[in-house]
Amino acid sequence: MKRIRVIPALLIQQGGLVKSVKFKDHTYVGDPINAVKIFNEKEVDEIVILDISATAERRGPDLVAIREIASEAFMPLGYGGGITKLSEIKELIRIGVEKVILNTAAFVNPLLVSDGAKYVGSQSIVVSIDVKKNFWGKYRVFVENGKRDTGLDPVGYAKQMVSRGAGEFILNSIERDGTFLGYDTDLIQAVSTAVDVPVVALGGAATVENFASAVQCGASAVAAGSMFVFQLPHRAVLISYPGQKELKEKLFSRLV
Repeated sequence: MKRIRVIPALLIQQGGLVKSVKFKDHTYVGDPINAVKIFNEKEVDEIVILDISATAERRGPDLVAIREIASEAFMPLGYGGGITKLSEIKELIRIGVEKVILNTAAFVNPLLVSDGAKYVGSQSIVVSIDVKKNFWGKYRVFVENGKRDTGLDPVGYAKQMVSRGAGEFILNSIERDGTFLGYDTDLIQAVSTAVDVPVVALGGAATVENFASAVQCGASAVAAGSMFVFQLPHRAVLISYPGQKELKEKLFSRLV
């Protein structure tokens, strides 16, 4: 029975935990430390923390806050947001971050991906790729929290990042973010078949069956935000995570 990583992806904005819809309409959902403690109890596989304020505010990672989160997290921790220097990558690893996630910085300065991979190993350098369709229906990579269209195709961009040393991707559909409409499986399949490193699907998950669909299309792992912090239909705040029995029956058993 194949084991698939199921990863909560948490957004931090000005120190608080928030959730977005299509990268807009951010809703405050609580304190990140409390969320991490709850996910500890639920024995999640990994956790991803993305500070979406850092790049917008043109500042580096809040190392004090990240150190506190890392000290509370009993699972592997990935962090992204505001990273522009190799020294910041080194410090993040030093304070307990297992995976450093680069988004805008990978596009602006691909050499940072290479330098980071040389220092910590490719397995700890993750490139986050945010994707949206343009007016003509073509997938394009966006950076700066989804505000800037790079004009690049995600498949070609992913290949470039692998050549630079990226060891994993978080592939996020901007149009599916926070919608509960399921993953963009066409996007997942296109990128995952083009590269030989793990692709983590993100954006749109609502059910464990969505996880299975993503993996069947090539994802090596699945991540979700709204699914783990909201309860439908009224989007009431409730930190949750599928139980092992449900994952075994609806995900792992389908992927033998």
